[in-house]
Amino acid sequence: MATAAELFAKLLEQRGYTDPDARELFLHPSYEENKHDPWLLPDMAAAVARLQKAQAGGERVVIYGDYDIDGLTATTLLRDAFTAFGIQVTTFIPNRFIEGYGLSSDAIRRLAEEGYQLVVTVDCGSLSHKEIALANELGMEVIVTDHHNVAPEMPAAVATINPKRPDHDYPFIDLAGVGVAFKLVQAMQQKMEGLPLGQEKWLLDLVAMGTVCDVVTLVDENRANVYWGLKVLAKTRRIGLRALAEAAGIEIDKVNARHLGFVLGPHLNAAGRLETAQISLDLFTATERTKGDDVASILRQMNIDRRAEQDRIFAAALEQAAAFENDPVLVLSAPDWSHGIIGIVAAKILEHHKKPTYVLQEMEDGLAKGSARSYGDFSAADAIRAAESVIEKGGGHKLAAGVTLKIENIPAFRQAVNDFYRSLDLQDQHAHLKPAPDLELETFDGLDFEFLALLDTLEPCGNGNPEPIVRVSPVILKEARPVGADGRHLKIAAVDSTGRTLKGIGFGFGNMADKAGQKVTLTIKVIANEWMGRRSVEGQVLAID
Repeated sequence: MATAAELFAKLLEQRGYTDPDARELFLHPSYEENKHDPWLLPDMAAAVARLQKAQAGGERVVIYGDYDIDGLTATTLLRDAFTAFGIQVTTFIPNRFIEGYGLSSDAIRRLAEEGYQLVVTVDCGSLSHKEIALANELGMEVIVTDHHNVAPEMPAAVATINPKRPDHDYPFIDLAGVGVAFKLVQAMQQKMEGLPLGQEKWLLDLVAMGTVCDVVTLVDENRANVYWGLKVLAKTRRIGLRALAEAAGIEIDKVNARHLGFVLGPHLNAAGRLETAQISLDLFTATERTKGDDVASILRQMNIDRRAEQDRIFAAALEQAAAFENDPVLVLSAPDWSHGIIGIVAAKILEHHKKPTYVLQEMEDGLAKGSARSYGDFSAADAIRAAESVIEKGGGHKLAAGVTLKIENIPAFRQAVNDFYRSLDLQDQHAHLKPAPDLELETFDGLDFEFLALLDTLEPCGNGNPEPIVRVSPVILKEARPVGADGRHLKIAAVDSTGRTLKGIGFGFGNMADKAGQKVTLTIKVIANEWMGRRSVEGQVLAID
C-alpha cells in the first residue's frame, strides 16, 4: 500500500527532481540563490549609465508600458523604483483601441511635444525599429526592456535589454516583462542611491502578479520571485490591491498563484479590454483607501461586463462555427465582436471544438483585426506567415498570434490557413489536449490529507510547474449524476479495486452520467473539499475514459 510520502517522492522524480539539493531548492526557493547577475543581460550597463545621466540632469523620463497585466505591473514597478532613485518620471499606457500594442508613432510624437527626453519601455519595443528611429529624430532617447522575440538587428535604442537576444550569457531566458524590469532595478541598486539592497523585495508583489498572469514558466528565477512575491502580496502596502482582493472575495493573506491568474488578473485586464488599462494602473498606484475602493469597484463591474460580452460573442461564434465544421482551422468574424475580447473567445472556441481558431472583428475602416489560439503542432504564427499575400500584418507565437487584413480577404485567409494545416499532415493532435498524468495508480491509496499537504509545497503552480495530475485505473463509477442548474456538471463516487471510495466533481462532465456503474479510468486533481465545517479529500475530474 503506497503512502502519501512515497507518492510525492515519485511525483518529484517524474518531474526530474532527483538530486536532493535541486529538490530542496525547488521546494523551498531561495531569493538570493536564484537571483542571477543582472549585468549578464545585454545592454544593462548602457541602460544604467543612461539612467544615471537622467537622474543627475533632472531629465524628464516616461515609462511606456503595455495594457496587459505584465505591462501594467512592470510600469508600476519602474515608476516606484525610479521615484526612489530620484528620477523625474511619469507613465504612459497605450490604449488598445487607439494606439494598439507597443510603441506607436502618434504616441511618440505626443511624448516629444510634451518635452520628455528619455523613454523607457516595458514589455514592448524589441521590434519597434521605426518608432524608436522617430523618437531619436525628435530628440528623445529610448531604453527598451522587453521579453518578446527579437529581430536579427536591434532597434536604434540606447539599450535593448531582452533575454530573448542571442548575444548574452544570462542563464534564464523566460523572464516576463516585469521580470526584466526588476533586473534593471537590481542593477541600478548597485550603481545608484535611493533604494537600498533588500528594499527591492517590496516590489516582488508586482513581479509575482505579472509573471503568473503572463504565463511564463514558473521555474528557476521566476519560481523564486513568485514564491516570495506571494508572501509580499499577503502583506502588500498597495491599498488598491487590497481593495481589489476584498472586492473579489479573496483574503489577501491567503492569496495564491491561482488567485492571480484566474481572479485578480481578469479583473485588472478587464479595463484594457473594454476601455483603458489606465484604470488598472490607477489601482496599483492608489495611495488613499477611498480611491482604492472606488477603482476596485469599477474593475469589478468591468469584469462582470467583460464576461457578459464574452458570453455573447462566444455564443455567436459557436453558431457561426457550425458553417465551417469541415475546416480543421476555424476563422470566424463579425463587426460587433470587440477585439479587446476576441482573444478569450478564440481560446474558448478552441477548447469547445478542439481546433485552432482565429476570431476577428470587422472594423469600420474596412480592416479586420483578430486573435488566434492554437495547440499541439500547429503554429498560429506560421499559418499567418503562410497567408502573407492576403494580410496587412500579423505575427506572434506558436500558440497565440494576431493578424490584421482587409475584410474582403477573410475568405482567402480562411482558405490559406486551412491549406497550410492540411499541408502539414498532422496526426493525433487531440492527444495534446488530454491531461498528462504525473502518477499512474491502481488504487486511491496515499491520496489523503498528508498528500495534499505535500502538494502545497509545490506552489506556486502554473506553466512549467502545473498542478499535479493523477490517473487511477481501474475504478467503478458507483455514482455519476448531473448537478448544477443546467446539469452541466457531474458529481461522482468512484470505488477502486480495494473497495476504497473517492468522491469528486467534474465541471462540464454532466453529459457523462451514463458512465454510472461502469469500469473506467479516472484522471483527477486531488483537492480538499470543505462543506458544513467538514473537510474531505476529493478529486476534480479531468477525464473519464
